This record gives sequence, structure tokens and C-alpha cells, in this order.
Amino acid sequence: MKGINIFLADGFEDMEALGTRDVLLRGGVAVRTVSITEDYMVESSHGLSVSVDTNWADLEVMEPGTDETDIMIFPGGMPGSKNLARHAELMEILQDHWARGGAVAAICAAPGLVVSQLPGLEGKKFTCFDGFEQALLDKGAVFTPESTVTDGKLITGRGAGHAVNFGLAILRYLKGDEAAEKVKAGLML
Repeated sequence: MKGINIFLADGFEDMEALGTRDVLLRGGVAVRTVSITEDYMVESSHGLSVSVDTNWADLEVMEPGTDETDIMIFPGGMPGSKNLARHAELMEILQDHWARGGAVAAICAAPGLVVSQLPGLEGKKFTCFDGFEQALLDKGAVFTPESTVTDGKLITGRGAGHAVNFGLAILRYLKGDEAAEKVKAGLML
């Protein structure tokens, strides 16, 4: 899947989705929000209705040339993470994206519920919200309780309080330290 896409399901965590989007936009990254339904409105876990850039019906999926600069981003939140993980077609696209060399970023519960559905995670370092690490540990991945962890084309974040750092980790992955530090300074962090 080409581009930088944040997938939203009803029950997504506000800060993890919108904070990440904000940081990427500040860094000059073209990022798109995607509803996993045919609706253009998605409701957060805190009752905020968000209008997305595209919905599932209009999403162009099978574009050739996927590489490590194409990122599928999954915010946490409940029941948002569960809704993402239960979307069979999305999980098939995720696996194809990963196999073609695309990057994956997930925060909070999403690493444990979504990323754990990927093959080839042995030895990969990750972080997530406490209590969601077991499915990845069972696949041989290595948990580290850091704010964010980047291991190759896998970027993970701990939880809502780390949403800005998660966005900065994705930006750093895409555009390097200088771009990330510029946005970080602009946010007065």
C-alpha cells in the first residue's frame, strides 16, 4: 500500500491518532486518515467524531511499488484496536504490505492486537501498552518498555502519553533526525 495512512476504527484513541497526524503534517509528510468502514466519520474512544480523508470503499489498495517509505499506522484505543484487528481484509492488506517491504507503525494496544498478526517478528524489538505484549512475545519479539521503539521497518509506541514521541519516531524514520528535531523544537519539547 502506497503512502502514509492512519487507519481509524470506531473507538480509536484520540491523542494517538490525531497527535501522530499533527506531528507528521508539521514535518511536511503527506498523511491520510482512512476509515475502515464506508463512513467518512469515525468516533473516537472519547466520543469525538472525526472526518477522515478517505473511507474503505474509496481506498486504493493495490498500487505497485510499495517500499519502506510507505507506512500503515495503527493507533490504539478501545475498542478501536480490536476493531482494526478484526477487520480481516485490512489484516490481509497489512500482511501483503509487510511482505512487499512496507513499514508498519502501531501504538498502545495496536502492537499486540494488530502487529502480532504479521509473520517474521522473531527478534524484533517493540513496545506497547502494558498487558498487550504477550501475542508478540509468543512470536519471538522482544519487549522493551521505552516510549517508542524503531526496529527496521517496525515502529511502536507505548501509549497515549507517548503519542507525540511516536509521531516523531515515524518522522525520524521517514526524514531523519534533523526534521524530527525541528518539529520537536517547534513543539517546545
